[in-house]
Amino acid sequence: MTSRPTTVTTTLRRQRGLTEEAAVAAIDQACRRLRLPTIRAVVAEALETANREQLSYQGFLAELLLAECDDRDRRSTVRRVSAAGFPRNKWIGDFDFDANPNINAATIHTLATGNWIRRGDPLCLIGDSGTGKSHLLIGLGTAAAEKGYRVRYTLATKLVNELVEAADEKQLARTIARYGRVDLLLIDELGYMELDRRGAELLFQVLTEREEKNSVAIASNESFSGWMKTFTDPRLCAAIVDRLTFNGHIIETGTDSYRLAHTRTTVTATP
Repeated sequence: MTSRPTTVTTTLRRQRGLTEEAAVAAIDQACRRLRLPTIRAVVAEALETANREQLSYQGFLAELLLAECDDRDRRSTVRRVSAAGFPRNKWIGDFDFDANPNINAATIHTLATGNWIRRGDPLCLIGDSGTGKSHLLIGLGTAAAEKGYRVRYTLATKLVNELVEAADEKQLARTIARYGRVDLLLIDELGYMELDRRGAELLFQVLTEREEKNSVAIASNESFSGWMKTFTDPRLCAAIVDRLTFNGHIIETGTDSYRLAHTRTTVTATP
């Protein structure tokens, strides 16, 4: 015969004889076993609040469970942002739109909602150094991670080097699949260095794996017409541009360096 599971009523009857000290110890032990660190941390304060505000049993339980859920969501967000591999912290809220009139604030805030990622659309940020491309790339990536998307940031040259090493070690399919699983792949500094044909072909495989399924966002200091400096094969260059622009969002950040202007202003203001 199989034993019947212990009912809630039976458990409550069994616990009626617990002293307050024993009950506190039982709650602590149960929270550890069930992996409820937030409830374990706040239960004493929650009990005081419940007594003071005369919460019902249901209200008290709801407060505890909601606190646990909220903290789990927070920890998950922190993990996703950390897993993205951003080189520094950047947020859209910190971007100075007044310093670069080429960038439409409404457009960026719309992108920050993440709907383009849900659709699998690409995004291209094109402009000279110091115009805010990397800030926007990281800021939009952070916003996406905070909304629950899996994000990965990498430099173009680092990605290509990783792909070449994976191909040499016969791990290319696994590496491409890993980059294919994230919801948003951010590729920074595309166009700063020339890629040989092999590296360009491997990058093309990553883009093809993600095409119309998962989003790619790139930042480049070269306009599309100048990408032949990076991808020296004309047909391959055209194919990569096509992958990154079809149904995509293209934002031109201009040619006036914010960093250079800020430096000049600081130097001028220094007595």
